[in-house]
Amino acid sequence: MSPQLCLTDLQPGQRATVTALRTTGSMRRRLLDIGLIAHTPVECVGKSPWGDPSAFLIRGAVIAIRAQDGRDILVTPLEEGAGTWD
Repeated sequence: MSPQLCLTDLQPGQRATVTALRTTGSMRRRLLDIGLIAHTPVECVGKSPWGDPSAFLIRGAVIAIRAQDGRDILVTPLEEGAGTWD
């Protein structure tokens, strides 16, 4: 079984699936509104030169998420070549 990480731990090109959101309030609502729920596949597509924010492919859209917010999003990395994108 793969270890559980924070979204901010993903490196460009790395894929994962969301396992839980630990955030509350308006930020939780925003994340849910963009479809970031359990079992959602995500891919890190890039990091800014200073590492914050990072860009993630979520449900066909590229979304920038700050490290402060990404630490509250738990993911399980997918192994290379494992799984398909729906």
